[in-house]
Formats: sequence, structure tokens, C-alpha cells
Amino acid sequence: MFKKSFFEKLTGGIKLDEEQPNVVPSRTIPVVDGGDNGFPVKDTWVEEAVQDAELTVDVYQTPAEIIVQTMVAGVRPEDLTISITRDMVTIKGKREENKTIAEADYFSRELYWGSFSRTISLPQEVEPDQAEAIEKHGLLIIKLPKIDRKRQATVRVKSI
Repeated sequence: MFKKSFFEKLTGGIKLDEEQPNVVPSRTIPVVDGGDNGFPVKDTWVEEAVQDAELTVDVYQTPAEIIVQTMVAGVRPEDLTISITRDMVTIKGKREENKTIAEADYFSRELYWGSFSRTISLPQEVEPDQAEAIEKHGLLIIKLPKIDRKRQATVRVKSI
């Protein structure tokens, strides 16, 4: 019987076949030119597609609304796209880097520059047409009015 390591339990790592507990999946590096030493002369790995960074968000509710908050400091409002359906919100944007600073002049680079996105499944249906988005000091606040399922309306019958 194969016992999972602490790391596999923590991360939900791969489960190996019980008959081969010592087999570890491996990658092989392709040899391109067959250089004298057997190492590849040219790197042939295909670069992975660059994915958008994921925004961090706070999602909470009031009695009438669901509120989504995220930091978008340094992003111009015209570089933000917010798509809303009854049960989902997608925020996409791009933070442009200041390219006037030479790479050699940096001591540290920790800020994220580039495209980002986040799709949030909402816990309750909302009215997309009545949504409101406000940016204040780099904080984006999206207010999504909840659909009131208990609201009733009476309709008068007309005779023609």
C-alpha cells in the first residue's frame, strides 16, 4: 500500500499506481543537433502561453447588494473591462509598465505589470443592468443589486 507524503496530502499531489510506488513521472529533454556531449544545442521547448495574472478580490453582501472590491492602482479606467451576467462577474485589465527606467537601474522589482483578469461566481443572482463600478484611490468597487425573488407585482386584467 502506498502512503502519501505530507506534501502530497497538502497539495493534493498525484497518486501513483499501487503496483509501482517508486515510479516518478519525468520529462525528457530532446536532443536537437546531437552535439558532441549529448546535450541539446538549441532549446526546443515551446514557451507556454502567457496567462493573465489573477486579481485578488473581496466579495461581500449587504441586504440589497453584492459588493466586489479589488485593487487596480495604476490602471486607467479605459484599460478596465467589466463583464456582468446574472451569476458571474469578470474583471479584465492591463497595467502599463513605466519603460523609461533601464533594467540595470533596478534594485528590486516586485510590482506586477501586464494583463490581469478574474472571474467571480456570485452566490446569488444580480441585476446586471443596474450594476455600478467606482474607482477611488486605486480601489475598484463594483455594486451588484440582488434580484428580489420575493417581490410581487399585481397585474390588472384588461378587457378588450
